[in-house]
Amino acid sequence: MSLFWRIFGLNAVVLGSATALLLWAPVTVSVPVVLTEAVILVGGLVVMLVANAALLRWGLSPLDRLTRLMTTVDLLRPGQRLPAHGGGEVADLIRTFNAMLDRLEQERATSSARVLLAQEAERRRIAQELHDEVGQSMTAILLALKRSADAADPPLRDELHQAQEITRESLDEVRRLVRRLRPGVLDDLGLIAALTSLTSDFATHTGLRVVRRFDADLPALDPETELVLYRVAQESLTNAARHADAERVEVALTRADGAVVLAITDDGRGIRAACEGAGIRGMRERALLIGAALDIADAAASVTSVTSVAGSVPGGTGAVGATDASVAAAGAGTPADPSAGTRVRLTAPLPSKPRKQP
Repeated sequence: MSLFWRIFGLNAVVLGSATALLLWAPVTVSVPVVLTEAVILVGGLVVMLVANAALLRWGLSPLDRLTRLMTTVDLLRPGQRLPAHGGGEVADLIRTFNAMLDRLEQERATSSARVLLAQEAERRRIAQELHDEVGQSMTAILLALKRSADAADPPLRDELHQAQEITRESLDEVRRLVRRLRPGVLDDLGLIAALTSLTSDFATHTGLRVVRRFDADLPALDPETELVLYRVAQESLTNAARHADAERVEVALTRADGAVVLAITDDGRGIRAACEGAGIRGMRERALLIGAALDIADAAASVTSVTSVAGSVPGGTGAVGATDASVAAAGAGTPADPSAGTRVRLTAPLPSKPRKQP
């Protein structure tokens, strides 16, 4: 039924009911109208208007649901749809809107993938130039300063040693920036080794306590999936250090049914802002790149203490355990406050055809 005939039918029901009451009800209208008759007529009009409003509200409820969805839909949270039952103009409108969302989500995912891939290529280029040009130049400066310090007199030698230390610290900072731009260990040794290096460097530079919990039977993943997991972990740790006022962070990578789950939980002040910043929206765009689900919420439970977790590194050698030096120094085993903190959970589906181990 079209929207026109639905509204016409609802009004016809109300008007027909009012006419039937006038025909068969023991009510007469005098000339002039007496007070009791006027009260009855006004009361009947009110009842008719209320019934008409209620029926119209029921008849137009699909449009109300569509309007609410239009105002809240977010392409970074795909899958929001309305059920379209039967035929008619309203159902056609809902189906058309759902089809438009399908096209927009597909186009958004495609464009985001192109942007992110171009961004990673630019990161790789900048990291390579920093490593090859700036790193080698600063290494040459260090060697020249060392030779000059060895041949200089004591007063000048101390100044050259000081300049040498400043240059060495700058070189270390350049190398750290290179690792953040493009982690070479991710390509060489795999995701577990890259996350281990990331969390160790994070604990060293921020002073936060970090606990790692990695499953031993993690499957081999696509390079795109590993990169998205690494970038989400990187952004989550950065947010915890900058905004959460946290003291302890747990990074967990586990295997679920047909998926790999990355969870970063801190004991900070939790999610308070109503809007999401560029960092969180960037994580959602990366999640769409691999068809993953990203959930960010207040931590509902305390982080369980980890005593010993060991697993082989995919694509490399060695083992990772929660009792290694970084976790021991971090004081593993201290539970987080269950009423505070933020949990970032990324559920990435496993590839249909896992890549072969090198």
